[in-house]
Amino acid sequence: MSIRSGQFPWKTFIRQLAAIAVPVALQNLLTTTASMVDTMMVAPLGELSVGAIGLCAQFSTLMFSGYWGFLGGGMLFFAQYFGAKDDDGIERSYGMTITCVMTVASVFACMALFAPELVMRIYTDKESVRQIGIQYLRIVGFAYVMQVLSMGMSSLLRTTERVTIPLIASICSVAANLTLNWILIYGHLGAPAMGIRGAALATTIAAAVNVAVIYILAWRSGYRYLFHVRNHFRWNRAALREYFIKCFPILCNEVLIGVGNMVINITLGRQPEQVIAAVAVFRTLEGLVIGFFAGFSNAASVLIGTCVGGGEPEIAYERARRLVYLCSGTIFFVDIVLLLLHTPVLTAMSLHGESFTAGTNLLIIYVAVSVIRMGNWIHNDMYRASGETVFGTVLEITFMLLMVVPCVLISAFVLHWPYWAIFICCYIDEPIRYFLMQRHLYSTRWIKPITDMGKEALEKFRIGRDLDPAKLDNGRFFP
Repeated sequence: MSIRSGQFPWKTFIRQLAAIAVPVALQNLLTTTASMVDTMMVAPLGELSVGAIGLCAQFSTLMFSGYWGFLGGGMLFFAQYFGAKDDDGIERSYGMTITCVMTVASVFACMALFAPELVMRIYTDKESVRQIGIQYLRIVGFAYVMQVLSMGMSSLLRTTERVTIPLIASICSVAANLTLNWILIYGHLGAPAMGIRGAALATTIAAAVNVAVIYILAWRSGYRYLFHVRNHFRWNRAALREYFIKCFPILCNEVLIGVGNMVINITLGRQPEQVIAAVAVFRTLEGLVIGFFAGFSNAASVLIGTCVGGGEPEIAYERARRLVYLCSGTIFFVDIVLLLLHTPVLTAMSLHGESFTAGTNLLIIYVAVSVIRMGNWIHNDMYRASGETVFGTVLEITFMLLMVVPCVLISAFVLHWPYWAIFICCYIDEPIRYFLMQRHLYSTRWIKPITDMGKEALEKFRIGRDLDPAKLDNGRFFP
């Protein structure tokens, strides 16, 4: 099957992309908007509280890095088995995935509950910020296992094209979180005013609501994959080996990148308190961009993975090379809107004076680099869904550990550059990686199916494709 540029079914493609991307983007935007409102509701408690919650959020981001390797690998299997209509493969892969991610979540929950002093000591040297963060972690640690469980279930639902269930669950969870924040932080409706501890308790209850709603809606809709528990644990040595071979590079990627980001956050956590508050607010706004983009990234993974697993490698290739530019262009539009609205948003999140200036500078830098950054992200997610888990991992780890982290540390502790110059160093590798990602995209070497149907089709694709691999590898980078 050959697809020329003029024959590409754009209407069908956009419709399929939107059917997955829009609900996921709405869900993520809803969650991120709730985080922004959380910050606004905590803001009257002072900049120290805002900064402390921001540092606690970086700890949960490290947890994300720990479990996403398994979840990313799991989505690879979900998508390809779904494309091949292999129900047993989906259920078995979900069982392996949920076991691994829940193990990671349990470790981080124990650290938050039983060693919050150690966690906060790692992230900042400001004692006033530490004490607030300790109060928050001792309660929010209970939420971690439920948050990760809901992420695992949502990933399975999205990959198998049941995107509305996670969206509805998020709406219920966010509504519960905001309502409970209003009640518990300031003591409305006769409740005690718990301050920062109230925010943590609201987050924990909202996480439980999210899990409960997903289970209820999935059960009522007759969704089979979550409830065939026996099939979740019918593993054999071959299945485990294949799963961990695919997950291991992603796991290494996420863990080592998470460690690298932790070093960066520790460095920024030793800047003046106004900058710490600005970074905390920036991370929330960055989550808004990432949350919107994640909808497209998730849709891209499904659209590419199902084609590769279902024996349609050429369609996967044609979709992939269009998705990169389509998603990057969309993110550019979101960035511009965010920049135009930055003054009322930063002010509403309690940034004034020096902290407002710092927040503005961070946003300007991010807008300048995020299109390329998200382009790298979409490349890597598509490669992973297609079975290629090594290439993007090697690039990202290499540049993070050998270029980004050394530059950040030297600029902060040796050269004593200002915070905005240190922040620029966090992104200096992105243009180089984008060039290399593009080269790999047009080589088609990232198409590596795990299903028999996909492997058979790939062999025919390699033999019969119209494009010359040598030409693709030697410089044809753009359509």
